[in-house]
Amino acid sequence: MPVPTPSRLVLASSSRFRKGLLERLELPFECASPDIDETPQPDEAPTALVHRLALSKAQALAERYPDHLIIGSDQIALFGNDILGKPHTEARAIENLTRFSGQTVTFLTGLALLDSRNQTHQLTAERFEVTFRHLSDREISYYVHKEQPLDSAGSFRMEGLGIALFERLEGRDPNALIGLPLIALCDMLRQAGLDPLGSEA
Repeated sequence: MPVPTPSRLVLASSSRFRKGLLERLELPFECASPDIDETPQPDEAPTALVHRLALSKAQALAERYPDHLIIGSDQIALFGNDILGKPHTEARAIENLTRFSGQTVTFLTGLALLDSRNQTHQLTAERFEVTFRHLSDREISYYVHKEQPLDSAGSFRMEGLGIALFERLEGRDPNALIGLPLIALCDMLRQAGLDPLGSEA
């Protein structure tokens, strides 16, 4: 397969954090926000959910970018039997972090790379576990009011003050916790013929 020109790389996201992560690979790219329904389907398994949402984000831009490699990513938090998305409100964020105090939360980040030229795609889900410190009500309230993590699954931002919430992090790629698993993405890009280190796969 011919190597796509770097300008044909598209990130299907409006997240400044995912944009910042992708910039680390030093490949020119565009960002575009996909418009999809992120509501889980009845009885949908967590891995199936993040796979579907990541791929749906990429597919939502395929008509607009018909000759591109399109990156889609989506993340959920798993706590017990609950699937947690973005809290959207301070009250929900405080409620989540209160539940997480002293506990381990699993994050699943779905990643899709769609080649819109032929509608082929690669798909994976990266798992990462976070163990929270025992947090006081004061610490939780201070953190939520200070950082406003209302659009982040898990109600924190690991790339900011959220790091102070944790006792331990476990996983292959800490970038997955921010929302874009760069190790897996590099593997996918090489499979598609675009090597971040500048040579053909």
